[in-house]
Amino acid sequence: MPVTSIKLNHINLPVTDVAASSRFFEQYFSFKCTSVKGNNMLAILEGEGGFILVLTAESFNRDGNNHYPDAFHIGFLVDSHEQVTEIYDRLIKGGINVTQPPGSLRGGYGFYFNALGNILTEVTCLA
Repeated sequence: MPVTSIKLNHINLPVTDVAASSRFFEQYFSFKCTSVKGNNMLAILEGEGGFILVLTAESFNRDGNNHYPDAFHIGFLVDSHEQVTEIYDRLIKGGINVTQPPGSLRGGYGFYFNALGNILTEVTCLA
C-alpha cells in the first residue's frame, strides 16, 4: 500500500550546551521544553504544529564528530516581513550576533545567523 502522508516530525541537533540551547529556542522561536533527560544531556522541545526538536549533548555523537557540514542549516518560515524584522530585533536586543539585517533572500525576505552551538539558522518569509 502506498504511503499517503509523510510528515517530518522531529530533528535531533547535537549542541555544545543543551540547557542554554533549549532556553534559546524557547525564547526566540516559541518552542516549549517538555522533557529533560540526565543532567541536561538531552532536551525535547515541542514547536508549532507538533514539530519536535531534540537537543543532545555532543557526547552522544559517534566517532567524535561534533561539527555540522558547511551548508547545513535550519530554517524558520514566518508569514510576513514584520515577523522577520521582529525576530531579528529580539535577537539583537538579546545580544545574539546577527551579522546582516533582513533583506531580499531568494525571492523572499529574511536573514541568516549562527544560533547557539554554531547552528546556521535562517528566518524568512516568502512574500
